[in-house]
Amino acid sequence: MRLVTFTTDGALRLGAFIDKDQNIVDLAIAADEVFPDDNHAPFTSMLALIDGGDPALARAFELCDRTITWGIDSAIRARDSVRLEAPLPNPRRLRDCACFLQHLRNAREVRHTRLAAREDDPEAALERYRAAGALDVPPEWVAAPVYLNSNHLSIIGPEDEAIWPHEARRMDYELEWAMVTGRTGSNITVANAADHIFGYTIFNDISARDIQAIEIRSGAGMGGPGKDFDAGNVFGPCIVTADEIDDPYNLDMCARINGAEWSRGNSSMMDHRFEGVLEHLSRNQTIYAGEVFGSGTVPTGCGLEHNRYLEDGDVIELDVQSLGVLTTRLVKPADWRDRKNPDRN
Repeated sequence: MRLVTFTTDGALRLGAFIDKDQNIVDLAIAADEVFPDDNHAPFTSMLALIDGGDPALARAFELCDRTITWGIDSAIRARDSVRLEAPLPNPRRLRDCACFLQHLRNAREVRHTRLAAREDDPEAALERYRAAGALDVPPEWVAAPVYLNSNHLSIIGPEDEAIWPHEARRMDYELEWAMVTGRTGSNITVANAADHIFGYTIFNDISARDIQAIEIRSGAGMGGPGKDFDAGNVFGPCIVTADEIDDPYNLDMCARINGAEWSRGNSSMMDHRFEGVLEHLSRNQTIYAGEVFGSGTVPTGCGLEHNRYLEDGDVIELDVQSLGVLTTRLVKPADWRDRKNPDRN
């Protein structure tokens, strides 16, 4: 199924796409019609459905099937008649993992090329950086997936605007996908990790690169204020359940800015797959149902790798095969614009 969270008449609802994502089955209404005497709690939210486990997911599939075959029009909403929200607006935890190591190599190449450009002989300077290993990914990152804790309280969806943080100058998108857990467990193995995967969604990890650079120089790591701001984590348009995708590690990924392609890659380029992420991170700690794990950026999947950045009003489209298209507009808040343009009427 292709599960969504949407708002209609001011209320959050749980649904499933049908008709090539043009319509939505409202699962709570369908449950009232099809199984009026059953417990409908699993259909009140995405997190409740995840907590309901396999029986709840099977019942949701049955509800969609009966809504269509019985013609229960009262349970069907046109997609353009509702507001799509982040499919899981309240994950229990959000972590972003460095699963695509070539992205890190590309980013280091760009950074040190810029540094070398300040030298009298840029080519020689870049070769010095290269010989010193400055462009290499640390072996610890190769051996196991490194992650950062992202703000799980700062989630927006496909119809929200991403707000440009105050003081930021170089804003960037990140073309990622994400795994949602469906089962709680610890000491998970690669062999049984698939049992813990509920589904997948698209993730745009928006970043303020100039602020992030300060954090990196301070030794604080890749996160901090450069990533940890309101409306910085974008998910959607839906969660595709794991059973819907034959091979999650062969998905084409593309990013377009204002309709022009900037990035292209494939999930097969992951050095650390989600099963390995679960095995590594569940050692000595419990992974809970309803957590989200980002993949990190696919190679070429951000402006940083092209030394090219976003502008106010840019529309970002992240297109991941089988998962859909996540569209986000990046805007500066009015007080930011007014401060930078004091003569603006």
